[in-house]
Amino acid sequence: MATPDEQAVQRAISSIAQSDPLIKLLQQVRLGRMKPTDAGLRAVTESWLGTYEKALTTDGLTPSDLRRLNPTPRMAVLIDAGVLTDDHQGVTSLKASFNRLLSHADSE
Repeated sequence: MATPDEQAVQRAISSIAQSDPLIKLLQQVRLGRMKPTDAGLRAVTESWLGTYEKALTTDGLTPSDLRRLNPTPRMAVLIDAGVLTDDHQGVTSLKASFNRLLSHADSE
């Protein structure tokens, strides 16, 4: 049986995975079946950024859990594919939230 800490991180991961554009949609971009600027992809990506930010506030996440949930690598893949930009409002908001939450968790 999972510990409460492990349950918290699994809930967060499950939330993030439900709307993750990397799983299927990014493959469609790479295959040329979808453009990085496609409105549907943009809508899914916007939703995912918001979901990710909300998931980071899951009760019970430890500093170690937050490091496991670091959004930077996933956002980098989307930026490299042209789906997002570094200065996109959702990207900057998610990065700021992650850094703030991690800093707060580390100081406790």
